[in-house]
Amino acid sequence: MINRRKFIENLSAAGALSLIPAGLKANPIIYDVSLGAKSLPVVISTWIHGINANAKAIEVLKNGGSVVDAVEQGVMIPEADPENRSVGLGGLPDRDGHVTLDACIMGPDGNAGSVCFLENIVHPISVARMVMEKTPHVMLAGEGALQFALENGFEEQNLLTPGAEKAWKDWLKESKYDPELNWENKPNEFHDTIGLLAVDQNGDIAGACTTSGLGFKMRGRVGDSPIIGAGLYVDNEVGGATATGMGELVIKVVGSFLVVELMRNGKSPQQACEEAVARIVKKVPENKIRQVGFIAMNKKGETGAYCLQPGFNYALYQDNINEMHDSKSFY
Repeated sequence: MINRRKFIENLSAAGALSLIPAGLKANPIIYDVSLGAKSLPVVISTWIHGINANAKAIEVLKNGGSVVDAVEQGVMIPEADPENRSVGLGGLPDRDGHVTLDACIMGPDGNAGSVCFLENIVHPISVARMVMEKTPHVMLAGEGALQFALENGFEEQNLLTPGAEKAWKDWLKESKYDPELNWENKPNEFHDTIGLLAVDQNGDIAGACTTSGLGFKMRGRVGDSPIIGAGLYVDNEVGGATATGMGELVIKVVGSFLVVELMRNGKSPQQACEEAVARIVKKVPENKIRQVGFIAMNKKGETGAYCLQPGFNYALYQDNINEMHDSKSFY
């Protein structure tokens, strides 16, 4: 008789081989288990689209790629998925009908790159990496970011898919700007920011975060995702953290940096995520009607996750098992 662990491994292996966008719509395997230290490498990412992102990141590491290669190529999977309504191609536009993308990346050497308000480029994470590696800057924005991308070989593409355009035109009928709790996780409709952290066999950590931001946002709005220390932060001496949800709340407490600093001061990844959420509850009044989730990982491969409201889930690859977990929540 096959045991439970072997059964899960078989399911996870099958899921890891399916990197096509349709796989994002499969029913996840959900367990609520201890997030203690595991063998390396470990990959953790936000929401159901993290399953395929994790699988790609692990594939890169197993084929000899760097941890930065792994996090970049991992998040490129949802960036290229036209059915995903909040990352890359197919992302919901702003209220004027323009799809604008934000992304950032950090490596174990402490270097970082970011782009925000970028249009017409499918993979903003790759532009962010190029900013990190080829310029003395950390962030490029808007037309400047697009010019930089085109000068470095990226090609423009219309990111407004028919499905996203229809959703925008339906929204225009009332033009009500009030993001719904956990709209990111509605089956077959929307997801949210993909934030991904990886620690390789040597204990080196990198992270990536990419999004099209809030659907129907004000023209020019930028959330936490491209802001180093808010949407993502990595310190190779300690660990890394990334955020999802309503970016304004994360920015106000510099959330990902806060999680890493709490780990530096002795908190476990789980304790650090919980304290960061508690800080939002204490400092930001609109916490009761919005969602924010954090995931974190230290150099040992210990992980943590916590959110404001029920409904946030994340993908975790540990010990050759790639599966979904429900996050505990403050409320």
